[in-house]
Amino acid sequence: MNIHEYQAKALLRDYGLPVSRGIPAFTVDEAVKAAKDMGGPLWVVKSQIHAGGRGKGKFKELPADAKGGVRLAKSVDEVKAFAKEMLGHTLVTVQTGPAGKQVNRLYIEDGSDIARELYLSALVDRATGSVGFVVSTEGGMDIETVAHDTPEKIHTFHVDPAAGYQPYVGRNIAYALGLEGKQIKQAVKLVGDLYRAFVEKDMAMLEINPLIVSKEGDLRVLDAKVNFDSNALFRHPEIVALRDETEEDAKEIEASKYDLAYIALDGTIGCMVNGAGLAMATLDIIQLYGESPANFLDVGGGASEEKVTAAFKIITSDPQVKGILVNIFGGIMKCDIIARGVLAAVTAVGLKVPLVVRLTGTNEELGKQIIRESGLNVIPADNLDDAAQKIVKAVRGA
Repeated sequence: MNIHEYQAKALLRDYGLPVSRGIPAFTVDEAVKAAKDMGGPLWVVKSQIHAGGRGKGKFKELPADAKGGVRLAKSVDEVKAFAKEMLGHTLVTVQTGPAGKQVNRLYIEDGSDIARELYLSALVDRATGSVGFVVSTEGGMDIETVAHDTPEKIHTFHVDPAAGYQPYVGRNIAYALGLEGKQIKQAVKLVGDLYRAFVEKDMAMLEINPLIVSKEGDLRVLDAKVNFDSNALFRHPEIVALRDETEEDAKEIEASKYDLAYIALDGTIGCMVNGAGLAMATLDIIQLYGESPANFLDVGGGASEEKVTAAFKIITSDPQVKGILVNIFGGIMKCDIIARGVLAAVTAVGLKVPLVVRLTGTNEELGKQIIRESGLNVIPADNLDDAAQKIVKAVRGA
C-alpha cells in the first residue's frame, strides 16, 4: 500500500526526522491559506500522486512547455496560479504511463536552500533476510539511470536483524555519501530513526530522493515515498486510514475484497490463472505469440466458486479485454470449481469476447464436461502452448 508524500513526511516527523514544514491542500483557497500561514518567502507547490518523476512530468491539459508537477513559488499569487493549473488536471510522468493521474491534492512546503542532493532508500533485501539501505551521492536523479550509467556510485549497507541498528551503519553510510563534521552525527541519528520507522510500521520500501545538505550544512528529508507490506496492515489501522483509493485501479480495489492477486496491465487478453508462477508463464507465452496480457490474476490454490465468479467479472469489466484465457492446473484448486465459477460469471455478465479454457489436474474431466455441456461458445485447449495460440488467433480474428 502506498501513501502520499505529505502523509509519509508526517509519519517520519513523528519519528524525529528533519522534515521541512508543509501543509496539504485540496483546493486553491486552501493552498493560498497554507502559503499565507507559512509566511514564505519561498514555497514549493507539489502535486500529490502515487508516482515518481513529478517534477519532470507534464500536464495533459497544459502546453508542452509548461512546468511540471513540482514548482517553486516566489509569491502567494504564484502559489495560487500553480494550484489552479495543477488541481483537477492530469499529470503524466515516467511512472504513471501515458494515461497519467489526476491531481486531487497538493502539498505546500517551505522552500529549501540546497547545497547537495543525495539519495537514500531502505527496503527488505530477501537475499540477505535483512533491511538494506541503498545510498548514492547522485540524489535528485532517477536511481535506475544512476545504476545504469554509474553503478559504482551506488552503495548498499545491511542491518543485522539480530543485532538491530548500530551506529557504525550510519557512519559507514555517512562516509559513502561524503558527509563530514556534524553531518556524520546527524546521519547516524537519521538512519537510525528511519530504520525504527521502517520496522515498526512494517514498510516494504522507503525512498528519500533527495536527502539534502542545506546551505547551513544540515541534513534534511526533502521528499519521501513509502510503501507498506499489505500483509501486515492488520496491525496498523492508522496506516490503513491513510489509503487513497482514488489513486488505485478500481478493478484492483474490487479484487482485494475477494483476496485476489490482481494487477491491471495494458494488453488485450484477460487472464485467470491459479498460482503466481503459472500466471507469469501465461503472461510470457501470450507475449511470445505477439499479444499482450490485460492483467495478472492469481485466484489462488483454494478459491471458491464465488471467488472465481468475482475474478471473471473483474476481467470482463475491463473495456480493453478482447479475449479471455482461463489456465488452471488443478491441485488444491479443483477444475470443476473453476468451471462452475466461469459458468456463473458468464450467466451473470454475459460473454462478448472469445474465451479459451485450459483445465488439467484434479477433477479435470468433470470440469471439461461442465464446460462442454454448458452450451457456451468456449474454445477448449489441451495445453498452455495450445491455449495461448488459440486465444491470440481468436482475438486477432475478432
